Amino acid sequence: MHPIDADAVLRRPAAPGSAGDELLVVMHGLGSHEGDLFGLAPHLPGRFEVASLRAPIPYGGGFAWFGFSAVDSTDHALIDSAAEGVLAWLDGLERPYARIHLLGFSQGGAMAVQLARLAPERFASIAHLSSFVHAGELPGDAELAAREPRIPLLATIGELDEVIHADKRERSAPWLDAHFAVERRTYRRGHAIVAEELADVVAFLDRA
Repeated sequence: MHPIDADAVLRRPAAPGSAGDELLVVMHGLGSHEGDLFGLAPHLPGRFEVASLRAPIPYGGGFAWFGFSAVDSTDHALIDSAAEGVLAWLDGLERPYARIHLLGFSQGGAMAVQLARLAPERFASIAHLSSFVHAGELPGDAELAAREPRIPLLATIGELDEVIHADKRERSAPWLDAHFAVERRTYRRGHAIVAEELADVVAFLDRA
């Protein structure tokens, strides 16, 4: 297991007056860090406590959740190790949450889906931004597909995305449809988050 560095987690509390019992876990992309997506926190719905995690593997000037591969790999060892670290971090929190939501960009999006594959009962929604699904099958996949209601998942991608290979996108889309309640949005952008997309993420989280 690759543990999460609890001291590196960036947090935004839920808004005063909210129930404060929903947690949104945010996971960055390859080579980035916990401060990247935390910049979205002021725009995210106030009912959530936001926790932005740092991936456990040093990579370039930042961090990775698992190894980079331009082509699909069915080796789950690294991504499962990172996901187990996130689950252990959640288990160690000082307080329980009624609902836990996931938001991941690129590699972080693949992590969000992997977490739901390992623990289908634990998560309330997923924002899957500019991302893909790790190839191969897991024991939890059937339970995930059979869950009623299915976990809502917002899948976004840019028409000009040069990072997520088309083969990964084309393979991932039907897999997501078979396992989640999917909403899709496409934008005229590369591998980044644009204002229109952030507005769609906020609207999705408001409904989740």
